[in-house]
Amino acid sequence: MTLSQVALYLKVTERTIYRLVAAKEIPAFKVGGSWRFSFADIDKWIREQSQLSLPEPERQK
Repeated sequence: MTLSQVALYLKVTERTIYRLVAAKEIPAFKVGGSWRFSFADIDKWIREQSQLSLPEPERQK
C-alpha cells in the first residue's frame, strides 16, 4: 500500500502517517524514495493498537 492508501484506510491525514513512520510507530519500508506498507502488517498493527487500549484483564483473552 502507498502512504496515501494507508492514510485513507486509517482515515487520517498523510501528515499523520509521515509522523508515525518517522517515530517508527507504524510498520513501513521504503521502495526507492517512497514509503510502502504491507496490508497484513497494517492490520496486525491495528489489532496490536486495539489491545493496548484495553484494560489489563481484557488483554489476557
